[in-house]
Amino acid sequence: MKNTSPPTITPHDLKSRLDRGECYLVDVREPVEHAEEHITGSRLIPLGELEKQINEISRDEPLIVMCRSGKRGGQAMEKLQSQGFTNVQNLEGGILAWKEAGHPVGRADKKVFPLMQQVQLVIGLGVLTGVVLSLTVHPNWVFLSAFFGAGLIFAGSTGWCGMAILMSKMPWNRINGQSLCNTGSCSTSK
Repeated sequence: MKNTSPPTITPHDLKSRLDRGECYLVDVREPVEHAEEHITGSRLIPLGELEKQINEISRDEPLIVMCRSGKRGGQAMEKLQSQGFTNVQNLEGGILAWKEAGHPVGRADKKVFPLMQQVQLVIGLGVLTGVVLSLTVHPNWVFLSAFFGAGLIFAGSTGWCGMAILMSKMPWNRINGQSLCNTGSCSTSK
């Protein structure tokens, strides 16, 4: 059976369907993002875990996937359709559009410092340390700054951030014992 519904759903239409209990909502973001803010009633299944947990997703009702802005939701929708899900839609604009429309979001009890902000702080500290040490200790410390700069260029050009992966493994970035990047690969794209 071919899906006759459009590939995306607006925040307003999703709100109406959720209020009537007419759909199943899956949030494909990472656990820290979900803890920061989420649509109440959504089921967290990070994109990297989707195929492993596909049997836990209901096929009996319309399925909506969501992420931050819609990109990962689109990827999740494609994965689900390739696995035989026929009635799948992506929340247009993700949780950003949901909030912009004035709809409420839930938050976890544990306050989590955003992962990418942690990455920015570590990289900034690394660059600053390299500059200070190159001026006060030995000029070769400038290569520490160059290392962090090269890492930023690589992350910006590929969408893959090794620092985000490393930071996600830290104990303060675990929610209910689950690492922020379950698959070992974090993407900087939202």
